[in-house]
Amino acid sequence: MLETIDLDKKIEKDAYEKSFPELRDQLRSLQRQAFEAKVPVCVLLEGWDAAGKGDTIQKLVERLDPRGVKVHPISAPLEEEKLRPFLWRFWTKIPGSGEMAVFDRSWYGRVLVERVDRLISPKEWQSAYNEIVQFERMLADDGTVLIKFWLHISEKEQKKRFKDIEKSKYDSWKITKEDWEHHKQYDDYLKAAEEMLERTSTAYAPWTIVEATDKRYRAIKVFKTIADGIQTALNAKAEEAKPKRGARASITIQALKEMKTVLDTVDLTKQLSEKEYDKRLVELQVRLRELEFACFDARRAVLIGYEGWDAAGKGGNIRRVTECLDPRGYSVIPIAAPKGDDATHHYLWRFWRQLPKAGHLAIFDRTWYGRVLVERVEGFCTEAEWRRAFQEIKEFELSLTNYGTILVKFWLHISKEEQLRRFEERKEIEYKQYKITDEDWRNREKWDQYRQAVVDTLTNTSTTYAPWTIVEANDKLWARIRALQAIVDAIEAGLDHKKGNGKGRNKDKGDDKDNKKGGKNKKK
Repeated sequence: MLETIDLDKKIEKDAYEKSFPELRDQLRSLQRQAFEAKVPVCVLLEGWDAAGKGDTIQKLVERLDPRGVKVHPISAPLEEEKLRPFLWRFWTKIPGSGEMAVFDRSWYGRVLVERVDRLISPKEWQSAYNEIVQFERMLADDGTVLIKFWLHISEKEQKKRFKDIEKSKYDSWKITKEDWEHHKQYDDYLKAAEEMLERTSTAYAPWTIVEATDKRYRAIKVFKTIADGIQTALNAKAEEAKPKRGARASITIQALKEMKTVLDTVDLTKQLSEKEYDKRLVELQVRLRELEFACFDARRAVLIGYEGWDAAGKGGNIRRVTECLDPRGYSVIPIAAPKGDDATHHYLWRFWRQLPKAGHLAIFDRTWYGRVLVERVEGFCTEAEWRRAFQEIKEFELSLTNYGTILVKFWLHISKEEQLRRFEERKEIEYKQYKITDEDWRNREKWDQYRQAVVDTLTNTSTTYAPWTIVEANDKLWARIRALQAIVDAIEAGLDHKKGNGKGRNKDKGDDKDNKKGGKNKKK
């Protein structure tokens, strides 16, 4: 495909000097309009070494408002970045509402450099294609304008440019031994690039191939494509803002209400005696402590997500999990309504940023499921957005588990009557009064709406790789043991450990963990 591209295309100097300043001014104006309309813009420049990515980016940003644009040069992943799923370092860099991000190389390194140089297995780069397409679809669905360029030059032209750069007094440092090695692999990279373009050019994130032999032609094509992409997005945004005739609210089908749901089968009468609770608590906490160190040895991340009714006991449950763990190896992340940067980015952004690195454990007190629970019921997102989120969440969790993260998800379930009893108890006990707010009472008034949202969530997002564990939580003692056992079982299954086999365990691990955590991370 790329071999058929006409690389002799050029634009004369007079025509360039007439049209290019107008394009720059147009882009500056469109940047302001995108900011006002809260439209995020993401520009990716991929292509051959010496194809002109750096020069193009310099021209692009020099007339833009620097407060609204960030340039991200992407090189080989750092050791810290290797300790998380490969998309993690890109999720942390996506633009917020009204911002522009320019990537000098991107997530496509996974299926180019890392593939051709055999830094990853065929299974890893093949899987990356699915994750990339899903990632870009999520961004596009959230309103991000994705503009992707492949700057194309011939093998002969690349060799010529390498030699010219090497002769330069100021730029010779740019050409390395590695660049020449990649040049020798031109055909291998050509094959990988063609497959990349074919498999990842979509309606919402198409590739634009730029004939980059002539730098003036290259600049005009890139600038015009960006301008057209932003203008199209602004036009679509304006059209969406117009009132729609015939729009109708979502309706609940009565038949669905009458059907037995997953929550109807939960036995809330389950309970545990204090004697049995004390015995099992010690056993499970000791085992969990062992498994924490085993995960560290095996470089396996563990992510535990808690959802449940208000007053269902999430806090007490989490406390019984953490009180036995080495505090250097875990973090507890309470999730509230998004504010600041969290509110201006894709709803998954803040969760990607807080993923545990390999060998560590993270506990989320409420999770990304807020999109399909609180935000749905309270009207903080549209019906289209929360319905779309079911698939987005499953893909997010698949990315985590594909990387090797052990994922445990809890819904702590109590009856409406038990919730009322606990609310009233909190009113009477002084040290618990801070836990009960007006918002809790307002949420309780919407119990039926929340219940339907919970049923939909559990039904649509329980998968083989990330199943839900529904915890019968009317009895707090039972709920704590139930959750601890589920965590232990999930980690043992993830590590393929059997109780007492000692695999991955070191009795003096405390000192060893001190040394490892205080120094540099080892390669995964």
